[in-house]
Amino acid sequence: MIVLKTISKIIGFINQSIAAIGISAGVAVAFINVVARYVFDASLVWATELTVFLFLWSVFFGAAYCFKKDAHIAVTIILDLMPSRIAKIMLLLSHLVTFIFLCAVSYYGYEYILLVIDLDERSIDLWNIPMWVIYLVIPISFAFAAYRVAERIHGILSTSHDKILKESEAEMILAELGEKQSDNKNEHVKELNNMVKEVEKKTGGML
Repeated sequence: MIVLKTISKIIGFINQSIAAIGISAGVAVAFINVVARYVFDASLVWATELTVFLFLWSVFFGAAYCFKKDAHIAVTIILDLMPSRIAKIMLLLSHLVTFIFLCAVSYYGYEYILLVIDLDERSIDLWNIPMWVIYLVIPISFAFAAYRVAERIHGILSTSHDKILKESEAEMILAELGEKQSDNKNEHVKELNNMVKEVEKKTGGML
């Protein structure tokens, strides 16, 4: 368990760091290029491609990190209507499908990198850098995401069916304010909770 926790922390650190550095550096490069183009009339040839690659890495690793926080958009209206036992099975199946998909993309991403290496594909504008370096984002980020989904599957299997469905994000925010739904005596917060549940029913859990 200590090894798994260490791996989880390392993956989380990598995902967060690359996502933050990628978006920050991408914005900085884009800003510098705009200033150079309109102020000094000297556009940077490599800036556009570098910005795209930085955003690409940021988005892919950010998406992988979202699996840890279970932050990806999910329509849970069907799960909410099902008995808890069936909801647990459905949730498990959906995570298994997601895990298989992520593993497949990671594997074929690796296969594609081998092909790019054989072809010696390089970036024309970005300092003649080998493109396999850029494409590494695919197998690595999807492998990290698959690991997170595997963690979620383990969590689902080890959780009782009557506790498997989490509170919605809006309800958790209300709970974080110190107002527990179970023993809450504040009528205003109760009304907010009821409003949240009604809106989620109408929006399919997209709130």
